[in-house]
Amino acid sequence: MADSGKDAPGRKEARRPLLGGPLWHLTRARLLEFLREPGALLWVFVFPVLLAIGLGIAFRSRPEEKAQVVVAASTPDAKGLASSLGSARGLATKVLADAEARIALRRGKVDLVVYGASPPQVGPPPAGAARPQPAYTLAYDPDRAEGRLARALVGEALLLARGGAEVVAVNEATTAEQAGRYIDFLIPGLIGLNLMGSAMWGIGFVLVHNRTKKLLKRFAATPMHRAHYLLSFMLSRLLFLVLEVAALLAVGWLVFGVKVHGSLATLAVVSLVGTFGFTGLALLVAARPQSIEAVSGWMNFVMLPMWVLSGAFFSYERFPEAVHPFIQALPLTALCDALRLVVNAGAPITECLTQLGVMAAWGLIPFVIALKIFRWR
Repeated sequence: MADSGKDAPGRKEARRPLLGGPLWHLTRARLLEFLREPGALLWVFVFPVLLAIGLGIAFRSRPEEKAQVVVAASTPDAKGLASSLGSARGLATKVLADAEARIALRRGKVDLVVYGASPPQVGPPPAGAARPQPAYTLAYDPDRAEGRLARALVGEALLLARGGAEVVAVNEATTAEQAGRYIDFLIPGLIGLNLMGSAMWGIGFVLVHNRTKKLLKRFAATPMHRAHYLLSFMLSRLLFLVLEVAALLAVGWLVFGVKVHGSLATLAVVSLVGTFGFTGLALLVAARPQSIEAVSGWMNFVMLPMWVLSGAFFSYERFPEAVHPFIQALPLTALCDALRLVVNAGAPITECLTQLGVMAAWGLIPFVIALKIFRWR
């Protein structure tokens, strides 16, 4: 019989207002479900507040920043020149050895380096020749606004130091140092982020997925050593290491002219130890969760603070100096610092030992803990 559209006898439903009754109870039930989920409260309310506080501190209002200028130690009367330039408005100066000054400029730690003049002329100048002027070589990166500003301020300061009566002859080394560009700073940071993300997500998701499918329980029942199973995840991630690092370096070189100033062998060692550190941390994060949602929350909880604090996109020196030791103890910070030492400054492996130690500790200690608390069921 066709439905007449009317309620059958005995099944007549009382009319209730749309905004009351069941709607209220269902809405209340959904709210209680949300409030009783600790993970939801963390990611919706707590974490955005913490993220806003962290970024607010990093990009807080700061006093006027001075251009960082270094006077090379080989410059005649280097200390006197540094003192004279330092008294000018907008300049902060110091004296460094020539090699240290070059490295500081390459790393982007300073904006301009003043090198000394050519050896002074012996005897009186030839008849009709202009009186020799003191000459300096100013090395800076013209692609950086900080470098151009430092060049203008130093030129003005040199002129004022001579009373404005004479022109100070300078040579400009504007192409000698190109590793102070932002892209040179960014590429090692992106490599670090890629190694962290691929290790954390590649291991965490697979382990938890196998746990939810009860595959770990079956593996645990086999004669294998359980440490071998976890080590296999670490080694498998290391096999992708070469492709991940090479791809970003190739793009940086071909598109932006980013050069690797250090040894490729040192770069490989740093990347290898960095990946080892993240795989150990990933195993610890995935040791207990029993759902993809849970491990996703823990992964974000571990990685997002490092995205903000570790200097992948901007220098962690923006944060107060008191927290620098804690930031430097993070594995991503150690990896980015070591990569920049090798790629930008051409540092040997001996200058990366501190960072290598931090990354190795993050790989070994979490792995041992994960092996003890790992849930196979």
